[in-house]
This record gives sequence, C-alpha cells and structure tokens, in this order.
Amino acid sequence: MASASSSPSMASSRPFQTRFNVFLSFRGEDTRYSFTDHLYAALNRAAIYAFRDNDEIKSGQALEPEIVKAIENSRASTVVLSQNYAKSRWCLEELSLILEQKRKRNHFVLPLFYHVDPSDVRNQRQSFFIEAKEGTEATKWTEVNVTRWKSALTEVANLAGMVVSGSETEFIAKIVDRIDHELDLTLISTPAHLTGMESRAEYINSWLKDEHSNTNVLAVCGMGGSGKTTLAQYIYNSNKHNFESACFLEDIGKHSKETYGLLGQQKQLLTDILGGKNKMISCVAEGTTKINNVLQMKRVLIVLDDIDELDELDAILGTKATYTQGKIIVTTRLLNIHSWFESISWGCHVHEHKLLNDQESLEVLSYHAFGSKLPLEGFGDLAVQLAQYCGGNPLALKVLGSSLFVSVEDPRERNYIVEIWKSRSNSMSSLKGDLDSKIQGVLQKSFDSLPHARDKELFLHIVAFFVGEDEDYVVKILENDWHAKDGIMTLINRCLLTISPNKKLVVHQLLQDMARTIDREEPKDHAKRSRVWCDEESYCVLTKGNVSETIEGLTLDTRKLKKCTKVPTIKTSSLAKMHKLKLLQLKYVKLSGSYKNFPNLRWLCWHSCYLRTIPLCLLMNSFLVAIDLTDGNLEKYEPPQVLSSLKILNLTGCRRLVSIRKLWRLPNLETLILCDCNSLTHVCETIGSLQRLALLNLVGCTKLWKSSWNQKHVYQLERIKALCNVGGTQEQPLLSLPRSLRFLFLDYCDLECHNDLIHAQ
Repeated sequence: MASASSSPSMASSRPFQTRFNVFLSFRGEDTRYSFTDHLYAALNRAAIYAFRDNDEIKSGQALEPEIVKAIENSRASTVVLSQNYAKSRWCLEELSLILEQKRKRNHFVLPLFYHVDPSDVRNQRQSFFIEAKEGTEATKWTEVNVTRWKSALTEVANLAGMVVSGSETEFIAKIVDRIDHELDLTLISTPAHLTGMESRAEYINSWLKDEHSNTNVLAVCGMGGSGKTTLAQYIYNSNKHNFESACFLEDIGKHSKETYGLLGQQKQLLTDILGGKNKMISCVAEGTTKINNVLQMKRVLIVLDDIDELDELDAILGTKATYTQGKIIVTTRLLNIHSWFESISWGCHVHEHKLLNDQESLEVLSYHAFGSKLPLEGFGDLAVQLAQYCGGNPLALKVLGSSLFVSVEDPRERNYIVEIWKSRSNSMSSLKGDLDSKIQGVLQKSFDSLPHARDKELFLHIVAFFVGEDEDYVVKILENDWHAKDGIMTLINRCLLTISPNKKLVVHQLLQDMARTIDREEPKDHAKRSRVWCDEESYCVLTKGNVSETIEGLTLDTRKLKKCTKVPTIKTSSLAKMHKLKLLQLKYVKLSGSYKNFPNLRWLCWHSCYLRTIPLCLLMNSFLVAIDLTDGNLEKYEPPQVLSSLKILNLTGCRRLVSIRKLWRLPNLETLILCDCNSLTHVCETIGSLQRLALLNLVGCTKLWKSSWNQKHVYQLERIKALCNVGGTQEQPLLSLPRSLRFLFLDYCDLECHNDLIHAQ
C-alpha cells in the first residue's frame, strides 16, 4: 500500500534487503574482549543482529571483501573510537566505507567515544594524529589516503555520538536503546507512503496486546497484491519492541522452493530470536525441534510472510502441539489455513484483509502517477476510472500509476499526455488488454498453486462464462466434469473467488484479466484453445468452421462485434466440428443447418434464440444439465425424449411461448423458470410428477390463469400466494405441484389476495 502521509526517516531509502542490523567497527587490541564484546552480546540479546569481523568471517577468507560486503549489507554501523583506533588502516578504511554508505543510502552511524576526547578525533590530535608514512607502509599510508581518512575522522566526530562514562553496563544499555530506536524505522522496509494502514492495523494491534487471548496465531488472508505483507511489516515495526525478540521471515513461499530454502529460513528465525552468530542446523527436522523449544521459552513476535503451502508451516513450526508465549502473524492466500493450526491445538484467527476503498485507491494511484494526493488538473476523471479498474488492489495501483507518471514540469503538451492516459484506459476496458507482467506474476501465484489441473480449468471456465451467476446454478452445470462443489471451495480458500451475500460468484477484475492472459498464452490459433470468450475471436472461429479437438467452452454476443450491423447467421456445422464443446453461450445469433451432429453440451445458453420450436436433434442430448433460452421466440416447448440429466430450464421472457408439454420427460428437473412468459396458457399436468423440482418461477405469467383449463386452480394458487405473503406453509400439494417444491414465485400474475383467504390459515 502507499499513501499520502510521508513516512519518517530511512524507511523508504533502503532499496535492497540487508543482512545485518549493525556493523561493529572497533580496534581489536583495545576493546575486542571487553567493551565491544559486551556490546555485541547486549545487541544480540535485544534481537539486533550485529556483525563483528572476528566472529562472522571463516578462517582463510580474505578480510577486505568480507568487510565491504558486511558494511554494505548492514542497516547501521557503530564505530567504537578507542585509543588506538586511528593506528589501524583497516579501521580507517572501515570508517571511510561506513560514511560512504551513510551518504549513499542514509546508513545510520553511531560514533562511541571510548575513553577518548571527541575534539581529538575531530581535529586529529593525540592518538588520532595521523600522517603519511615511508618505507614498507608507504603504499598504504599515502598522502591521498591520509587526507581521506582525516576527513572521515572529522566527519564522524561531528555526528551525534555518545561518550562512554560511568557504569559500562548502564552505558551499553543506553547504546542498545539508541540503536533499537533508530533501527525501528528501517528494521522492515515499508513503502514511503501508507494509506489506510492505521484502521486496518487496529484490530491486529489490539490482538497483539491481549495477553489473555486464546489464539496465538493470526492469519492475514487476501488476494495477491492486496497489501498483506505491507500491513504485516507495519504491524511488526509498531509492536516488536513489546516482545523479548522478534523475527520477520519474508517471502517464505518463494524461498521454500530454493535449494536449502527452508533450512535457511529456520536459521534466520533462530538467529533473530536467540541472537548471536549464525545458528548451525544440519537438517530441517533439527531446525523444527529447536524452533519449538524457543517458542516455549521466550515471548516472541514472529511474522511468517507469504505461506503458499501448509508443508511450509510443518517445516517451520512442526506438527506437534506446543505451548508458546509468543504471537505469530501469517500472511497467506489460504483462507483455510486455520485448519492446520487447529490440528496442533493452536487457536488461529483468520483476518480477511480489506482492499482499499475508492478514495484510498485514488490517493495511491495519484501518489505514484503525480507525486501528490490528488490528480493533476485534466486527469481527474481518467484517474478515477483507472483506480476503479484496479479494484482497491495496492500493487496494481502502484504499478499502473508508476507506468503513467506525469511530471508537473513535463515539457510535452498536457493534452498529449492525457491522450496516453485515455489509450491506457481503453486498453484496460478491452478484453484484449494486457495485464502488467508484474501484476500478472503476483496474481498468478495463487492460480499456479492450485492442487489439481481440474481446479485451474474450473477457475478459467468460471471467469469466462459464470461470473455473477448463482453458485448453485454453476455447481449443477460443472459438477460432473470439474467437481465444482469441491473446486469452488478450493478457489475460495486460495482467494481466487468469493461468494456474495446473495450467493453469486464474484471474481476480482484483476483476476479476471489474469485468467484472460493465461488463456491467451495458449496457441494463437483460437480453434486450438480450451476456451474462446472474446467475441471477435469466437466469431472468427465459427465463421471459419475449422475442426477443433480442444475447445470446451465458447461465448459469442454479436452485439459486441465491431463491424456487425445485423444478427449474423452461423452454420451449425461449425459447432458440430467442436467435438469437446460442453459450454455454449450465444446471444443474438442465428444458426442455420442441421442439428444432427450438434455437440454433447452440458450448458446451452442461447439468448434471443430465433427458433419457434426446438429442433428434434438439438435436444437429443443426454448430457444437457441446463438450458437457458431467455428472450427467445419459442412458441412451444416439448422435449423429444427423456432428458435425465437436465436440471435447469430457463425460458424467461419467451413472450410467444404458449404451451409446455410432456414435462414427465424431464424427471430430474430442479429449476423451472417461466418468468414473463405472458402468452403462456398451458403447463403440462405432469409437472406434479417432477419429484426433484425445487423452484418454480411463474412471475408475470398473466394468461396462464385465464385459460379455461386452469380456472379451477386459480383459487388454490391465490391461497398459496396469500400463505406465502403472511409466512404460512403449505402442507398439502396444490395444482398437482410436487412435494419437493421449495420456492414458488407468483408475482404479477393478476391473482387477487382476498382478506378471507389470508385469515383462512
């Protein structure tokens, strides 16, 4: 996440990951086994990971390259300026390197004047007097080097340092507090600007402070790029000082896939918690045991960032119930992660991370695009559109904003830059728009981690055809081929899919674009893909009529074709050549030709179907689960044979439909929707034999009750409606309706509810 309020000090200046918290520069003969040794131990006890040359460099290694590497990989340096410090060219070179890092990336430097006068250091007097040498040392103690070192001594003496006095134990404690205070700003690097962080951190901060909580673990769950890691970093930096020690393991999912990756993560965790030098672990099992022991002994704060697989938790925390005094925060895309912790008797609270709202999104986009909280003049509406496209995803807002950065002093004409923004906006709204590779990579991690190929296919099918559809509806259609009931739960647990309060399937816009990008990575020949869901591409496939052994789903809405002025006619032979086609969605399409070899569909969705009757061969399909002929010209519906697999029949808006016959041939029908069929006068009495029928929608079927055949049932239906209106239940079936019926919709049917009916319960 990024925001409008500037973050203090060094947090945003560190462009790369560091290995050490503090580099200790000292003269070994003065303080190695006394003051520096005590300071090193105190820093480690405070979970401040310090480097000192005699402890971290293995024998035989060249000193200088290791020193340079250690300084560059430290967040701060402590320079112990003792009596003989300036007599060592190694110490003076270290000091020069340290100050160079300070200038390059705001590396924090704390000078400690150990029984020396700061003015002697500043002015190179007494033991700090240095000069060029002759003889064997001449090549090192040159005029150039000495001048450089003198400048370094003056510079370090002018910094806000600390003069050793009084009890060394108390003084060292003050040093540790000072370093801890400074490093808190950069211990875990966070973005320079944070938006909406305080409100999102409020609950977690409260949980961390609650010593009586029954849960030791809190899982921050959400889609890729949603800011889970940034939130965890913010909370870690704000709360680590309240614990004996702390550790933030970054990007565990990525590192665990590397050779010895988990072993390295375990070593870092133990080193951060226990302090001192690198902990030696021979194998992952040994590391797990040691971590379990530490968790029982110390009150620690641990953040496990980006857990991809539960096996990673097995390795780090073990699989046995362990008492812990600490608190563990996990960031993950696995909504069901709590089940793993429950298996070892640990309480785990799942905290679903909230995406940014519209105002926050605009702020983040504006900061990265304009360097301010608000869009520049002339970009307001476009900025709002692009922010809305990102759907509150901070990563997408950052990447998109940065890619469209506009300088206030940009010499190009403002109108030209606005046109670039418009082009990008149009690209985003197009089904052919490419998703930025960085965003794609982050989002696709969830997709790639799906356990089965069928789960991946299920997700792609849902995005292509069923976003916004009822969950139960989709499950019925996709269950037999893709185990949809189990698969949808897997997608939910991976934060790829959510279910709205009214049971509709919801997929974030960025995830939909990710799915399109994945599909486009399939062969360029559309006929060789698994799904074709861009209207232009679908039209191309159908008009060419090429044989396809791969297409499982196709959608075509001719209203969205750029060069189409009238409803085009497609040959049925083109569809007959798609031997694996199971999902077909047509809108405003005419088909011509024989239906004899029509594919064995699971789902036929044909809106504004021009047919007046269903061709015999079209319904000679024993695999059809759902038929949707919304707004069609159908006049009569009569299944030609028993369709044992058909569960859903939707004839909404078929205003020419007069009769529905032989319903007994649909023995497993569960949903029958006849909404707004205002010409319908006859429904076959065998509807009463449909023992699986659960939903019947007769809304707006006004003529159905006025036909002489149905007059005898009007009173009974009025009574049903009255009972429904006042919350009653129907104990006896009326109108030969099956007992299985759970939902009956009768609005706008010209039925009158008389008072005597309402009171006749």
